[in-house]
Amino acid sequence: MPAAVVPPPRGLARILAWHRVRFTLIAALPFGLLASHGADTTVGVGIVRTMTLGLIALLAFGLFEQWPERLPRWLARWVLQLIGVAVAVPIGALVAIWLTTGVPRGSLRSSGYFTLFSMGVLFAPWIALGAMVRQRDALARDQALAFQLERSELERQALDARMRLLQAQVQPHFLFNTLANIRALVNAGSPRASAVLDSLIAYLRAAVPRLDESATTLGHELELVRAYLELMHMRMPDRLQYSLHADEGTSALRCPPMALLTLVENAVRHGIDPGEEGGRIEVHVALREGRCSARVIDTGVGLQHAAEGLGTGLSTLRERMQLAFGGDAQLRLSGIVPHGVCAELEFPAQRGAP
Repeated sequence: MPAAVVPPPRGLARILAWHRVRFTLIAALPFGLLASHGADTTVGVGIVRTMTLGLIALLAFGLFEQWPERLPRWLARWVLQLIGVAVAVPIGALVAIWLTTGVPRGSLRSSGYFTLFSMGVLFAPWIALGAMVRQRDALARDQALAFQLERSELERQALDARMRLLQAQVQPHFLFNTLANIRALVNAGSPRASAVLDSLIAYLRAAVPRLDESATTLGHELELVRAYLELMHMRMPDRLQYSLHADEGTSALRCPPMALLTLVENAVRHGIDPGEEGGRIEVHVALREGRCSARVIDTGVGLQHAAEGLGTGLSTLRERMQLAFGGDAQLRLSGIVPHGVCAELEFPAQRGAP
């Protein structure tokens, strides 16, 4: 879920934001030193005057930054802000003189007004213009970052949608195959049909709650694989033997749902089923150097006899693994002597949700 976008502050909270006030006071400091040089005022008075002038110009700058909300097409916002700063300079100079020395009793020239006014007219618009350029750069960076975050979120959603689509293709494939096996037992009048159906129900009770999850753990996958092999063993007890081995610490590793089961089902369907003698299936899950290796070895008919049926299920699994681990996953097939197939998944060892 993307983080909520915090709207920028409005009103005085934006006008008198600390970073703006700090910039204004720092910029006014050297001009205060300059205003007091050679004048009949102390350094402190000169600094207070220029800072007061700067803050009033800041108020005008921020006011016309937000008001009015809509401007005619011929008037740019930055032009209005510069005009506001220029108008605020003489007013700010008068306020600064009044705050430091009271109402001038002599001429404005003798009170230092024209010195302060001249510096404000010469420098305040340029400082305001520089602040606007800096503000535009910051806004452009923020917009670029927001666009990048939105794009990343859309890409993640697209990957999630693609992952769920591929996962949905796996679910009916497994269920239809299993139901077809049960139907064959029923049609043959086998007394094992009821026991196999009970095993299927037990398997579905464990598997269905996880079907909509984008990721599970190898521990859960091994539970499903064990239930599936037990189901297949009940269907052909004399033709299928199996064993499962998993290194310590692998049960908590993240894995796409049905990944390991797809390899096992493929071994049963294309390796054990076609052969008259059946065979043995061994599942090995190992952890080494930050990567996990899940191997499914069958002693069935081998690659040559199963080549026609290996394409769709394994190609779908390969794409699911690539999406789940950002391309850092591999699926390898190899023949074993004298006959059989070794299918291996290799992917980063990442801990999944408990």
